[in-house]
Amino acid sequence: MKTLSQTIPDLLWHERWKTAAPLTRAVIHVLRYPYAVVRDALLGELNMRAMSLVYTTLLSLVPLIALSFSLLKAFDFHYEVEPLLNNLLSPLGSEAPVITSRIIQFVENVKGSTLGSIGFALLIYTVFSMVQKVEESFNHVWQVTRTRSLARRFSEYLSVIVVAPVLMLIAIGLIGTLSADSITSKLLKYEWVAESTIWLSRWMPLLFISAAFSFVYGLIPNTRVTVKAAVIGGIVGGVIWTLAGELFAALVVGSTRTTAIYSTFAIMIVALIWLYLGWLILLIGAKLSFYIQNPHYLRHGQRRIELGNAMREELALGLMTRVAAHHQGRYASPTVNDIAQELGITGDMLAPISAKLEKSGLLLKTEDNGLVPAMDSGEISLLDVLDAVRDVRSADVADSQIDATMNTINEAIATSLEGQTLRTLIATEQPPNDARE
Repeated sequence: MKTLSQTIPDLLWHERWKTAAPLTRAVIHVLRYPYAVVRDALLGELNMRAMSLVYTTLLSLVPLIALSFSLLKAFDFHYEVEPLLNNLLSPLGSEAPVITSRIIQFVENVKGSTLGSIGFALLIYTVFSMVQKVEESFNHVWQVTRTRSLARRFSEYLSVIVVAPVLMLIAIGLIGTLSADSITSKLLKYEWVAESTIWLSRWMPLLFISAAFSFVYGLIPNTRVTVKAAVIGGIVGGVIWTLAGELFAALVVGSTRTTAIYSTFAIMIVALIWLYLGWLILLIGAKLSFYIQNPHYLRHGQRRIELGNAMREELALGLMTRVAAHHQGRYASPTVNDIAQELGITGDMLAPISAKLEKSGLLLKTEDNGLVPAMDSGEISLLDVLDAVRDVRSADVADSQIDATMNTINEAIATSLEGQTLRTLIATEQPPNDARE
């Protein structure tokens, strides 16, 4: 008898849906996404990642805020951060202002003169470690095995930490300007303008959260994320975040058991639960973004696919051909993740093959994780590529007839590929348009 985990995918991917009405096919196609996300969440991997990020957040929250908003402090806008942080912690109910004021107080106490050079270096390291931990979690969701290089990590992490406060400063300034503008004040006298403003103010938090989620989904994973995937994941993640926040706030306000059981520790317990839920929601949205961009993984998810010799050889030839074509056409050097997307697979499937090709001296990796041929494409034989990724294991079979048969097979392959190099394969190969510099 089939289990529920077998019955649902068999139903959602049944052959009869291929000939069903367009509306029915569309509904079944949409239902596959929540099934895949819920299935992956129940497997426990996302939960473990969320718990790990909670621990990282506790260590890095104050240094992150102190470093990110030090620029706002120079413009005397750092007090504007308090209502934004209070809104983020609003699901904690009446405890939100207390926690917010404590965090702001900690940030106020973080001063360069007090920290010293060693303390400031540790603060930077703590913040960067947190962002790296977030990237590793997102890379796991996207099945990407390689993180950013040290140079890219420093520049891109720093841009997030420094540019974000600047954008927030601009947003705060624009909101303040519009609110104080005389034209805006006159327009608000009209009833329909006032009602529209009230409607927008209700939906503005959701729009900001969805935009922030979309930005994170598009930037953090060490792979190319399409705008469609990032935006859809951001909107769904923002909606779930908003609904979960309202539900959590109602539970906190309506429940007195937490305070009765944990007494003064109740604030910390509630904050930890909300941090966990927040990270879990963020990872769920990232998972949805992955499936939007890679719908062919909906049925099997992150189940490890064992590659046979034939599949490894085919992927090795596909990888080397595309890398050589990019290099010969003077296009930007592709990463393992770029080639994986072109081949319709994920990075964790292609990374071991790339590593074997590098070890064999056929591939080189640049500082930004780009791949280039180790030599001219005319000097790389197809047989060398196949030999680099073959899983050749000697069983020491004491049978001369079997040995002779295997030698015949290997000689036949070598003869058929004699004189063929990568250059013969890339004659008709063209890199995608988005690979051009």
